[in-house]
Amino acid sequence: MTEKHALAVPAVVGVLGGGRMGAGIAHAFLLAGAKVTVVERDGQAAEAARERIERDLAKTLERGSVDGNLDEWAENLTVSLDHADFAPCELVVEAVPEVWDLKVSALQEVEGHLAETAWLATNTSSLSVDGLAEQLARPERFCGLHFFNPVPASKLVEVVNSKHTGEELQRLSVQWVEGLGKTPVVVNDAPGFASSRLGVAIALEAIRMVEEGVASPADIDNAMVLGYKFPVGPLALTDIVGLDVRLGIAEYLASELGPRFAPPQLMRDMVARGELGRKTGKGFFAYDQQ
Repeated sequence: MTEKHALAVPAVVGVLGGGRMGAGIAHAFLLAGAKVTVVERDGQAAEAARERIERDLAKTLERGSVDGNLDEWAENLTVSLDHADFAPCELVVEAVPEVWDLKVSALQEVEGHLAETAWLATNTSSLSVDGLAEQLARPERFCGLHFFNPVPASKLVEVVNSKHTGEELQRLSVQWVEGLGKTPVVVNDAPGFASSRLGVAIALEAIRMVEEGVASPADIDNAMVLGYKFPVGPLALTDIVGLDVRLGIAEYLASELGPRFAPPQLMRDMVARGELGRKTGKGFFAYDQQ
């Protein structure tokens, strides 16, 4: 770890939720020199979270991106079942599923364990940061830090300021993202922010094209990769994100912004069949399950 990174992020960071996104966020802060505490709901989830994070650390070490060995890096990782273990954290990032009531209760629970000087962030990809802030006792110390999947490979973090976010946090959040070696994109709270709103709009149109028989998923994706220089096609990206996740975002955007975000029936049918993308081995494309 470098002195620059160690000074650019909080020294003690918490992550609520150790799924794919939470584990990636924890990995990013560990590499930046922070001590990280991940809190999960039960022992099985906690064990899985530790395995995900240590697997990402091992891959980083294999690539030679950092020095040292896995045991040395893992010393800075704590995985817990107790929200009270967030008490020493200078920053906690919430990374639980995109369900409003779950987000609110999780954030309120975490805030209750934090010092008044601590910062709190949500990794929501679409829910209202203004609305979440209004459920908290210290909304000026709360913002959105929307990381992208897979976190270790992604260079982007969307910093979402609510109308309550204080000026100090607006400045610090950009510094933290840069300290993680990623690029911040700063937006004011709006449905879907910038990234989800644009990304989902393109994905929904691609799905409609499949539904209407315009072209195959592979040809639609190739058109965007080769013609528009997308690094990955909108349908392959939907498989990476998860059709269930994107369906939830689309339903929320449709409720806020109107029928142009209404999910195609094909998307609903695929989710109902359990064809969720990479995590289930089948979406618009087929994947080997390891």
